[in-house]
Amino acid sequence: MEIEEWYERYSDAIFKYILLMVKDYQLAEDLTHETFMKAYTKHQTFKQDASPKTWLFTIARNVTLDDLRKRKPIMLFKDVFNSKKDKQPSPEEIVQIKETSQELVKALGEIKTSYREVIILRKIKGFSIEETSKILNWSESKVKSTLFRAVPALEKQMLKEVFLNEKTV
Repeated sequence: MEIEEWYERYSDAIFKYILLMVKDYQLAEDLTHETFMKAYTKHQTFKQDASPKTWLFTIARNVTLDDLRKRKPIMLFKDVFNSKKDKQPSPEEIVQIKETSQELVKALGEIKTSYREVIILRKIKGFSIEETSKILNWSESKVKSTLFRAVPALEKQMLKEVFLNEKTV
């Protein structure tokens, strides 16, 4: 069945997207499952004008936002990023990657939701402006202008995180 193929192809990317949004591993697993259950039950509504990936990310976004609205309080985050390199990174590189990843995730959690969504979809997941606009149900110009404001906001927040971390060391 088509949904099974999509699950094999996109579930990992959708899980990582949701995890960046909710910052809770178990919840991200549950919401990923819910995303594919909705896709299965709504499969007949899938129009071929969008790619399956875009359609699934739209469902994932809606499922995640619905859950966040229900929960409201910010949840603690567990380590997400794994370095996938051809060579084994040195212990120093592992520490640096881990620290940078933690700072990025923490900073993403501190900026506006619209900024976080557009950065995750465009910069982390690599969706095009057109695909991002479909997933978020925004105009392409809104995606561009939001990203234009989101990147400096994230940079500012990351600098704040680095500064705060240096004070506590």
